[in-house]
Amino acid sequence: MTDWDTLRALADDGNEKALERLADLADERDDVETLNELLDEGSDRAGEHLTRRAAAAKDLRELQRISDAGYDEAGDVLNRLLD
Repeated sequence: MTDWDTLRALADDGNEKALERLADLADERDDVETLNELLDEGSDRAGEHLTRRAAAAKDLRELQRISDAGYDEAGDVLNRLLD
């Protein structure tokens, strides 16, 4: 298992797989703040995790925020919930 700091360094150097692994670890830790930071860095995996959480809570505003941050799937989920 690779430690968080190593994954962070790899992600900072542009390694997409490391960025996605960080999102998975943040989700496992229930670390929503880190998931939001990773989403801001362009992590689709963070967007997936955040969208799943927001959809389960039926948090329409959060889904809109995630969509606005660049994860288009959140907009699709939002539209389904609004139908």
